[in-house]
Amino acid sequence: MKVRVYNFSAGPAVLPEEVLKEAAEEMLDYQGSGMSVMEMSHRSKTYDKIIKDAEADLRELMQIPDNYKVLFLQGGASSQFAMIPMNLMKNGVADYIVTGQWAKKAYQEASIYGKANKIASSEDETFSYIPDCSDLPISEDADYVYICENNTIYGTKFKTLPNTKGKPLVADVSSCFLSEPVDVSKYALIYGGVQKNIGPAGVVIVIIREDLITEEVLPGTPTMFKYKIHADNESLYNTPPAYGIYICGKVFKWLKKQGGLEAMKAYNEKKAKILYDFLDESSLFKGTVRKEDRSLMNVPFVTGSEELDAKFIKEATAAGFVNLKGHRSVGGMRASIYNAMPIEGVEKLVAFMKEFEKNNA
Repeated sequence: MKVRVYNFSAGPAVLPEEVLKEAAEEMLDYQGSGMSVMEMSHRSKTYDKIIKDAEADLRELMQIPDNYKVLFLQGGASSQFAMIPMNLMKNGVADYIVTGQWAKKAYQEASIYGKANKIASSEDETFSYIPDCSDLPISEDADYVYICENNTIYGTKFKTLPNTKGKPLVADVSSCFLSEPVDVSKYALIYGGVQKNIGPAGVVIVIIREDLITEEVLPGTPTMFKYKIHADNESLYNTPPAYGIYICGKVFKWLKKQGGLEAMKAYNEKKAKILYDFLDESSLFKGTVRKEDRSLMNVPFVTGSEELDAKFIKEATAAGFVNLKGHRSVGGMRASIYNAMPIEGVEKLVAFMKEFEKNNA
């Protein structure tokens, strides 16, 4: 059997080995049912328990208040770029803070459905920082203020939530989902694609305050794009991404076993420190993000030479450190060190980088 590589992919990304082994054991026969979860009716009692347990564990992990609904939906995080304005733009106005490619796409999509205002941006410096959001020109009639909390491509993270001046906050947390504790009550809606930190691609989790779930949506909103439909049907309006949700449920149990989100945050900080400390002292490799805005999950870096970057990626891949190539819009390298990346993966990567630096100084 081939040895598993250290997978630094930004998503679909590394999953806990324990979870994969458990799923492998249950592949042909889930708990005596004589079939795989992949083959099971989503209306069956067995599957109903899987999805309900997953929601209960997520609620416990995030301490989700009772007045929030948890929805397991399809279409990935990108479907939410349209679904959010369709459901929440009652006045037809929303304010967007654009700190990366995904926030920009969400802003452009919202412009189709109403007046989207770009009230802050870090595009002037290739999204390498988070703008000051303590006193923004929030629109008086804004239905919500939107952020992408952790920017996967650029490796930045909001350490302080923006001052929305009383307007509902909507956040895409795809790449920092469950990496640290979060006060859900500070958000009106918080959502993320699971393929970075929680499960296989295809599931998006939406946590939405109940008062925002109404019949009143934009004219022409498809039935499948109405939060109320999914909330009323407990995420079972149509066939959900059943196997993906099952894996997410296993990851939630794994997280609880690790000690919950406080323990994950400590572990993630420890991992990130090893890599950032090396980048700060390296004579060859440099981080690309303003220090105070650095993400714990996605760490972009460069050598300053495209040739050396390519050489590093090639040699690292051969040594078992895969998917380190930066996003095509940025270049360089990026190490995504999500929850399931073990600390030794980061330690070995740094040791490899030190050796590469020595040989290419």
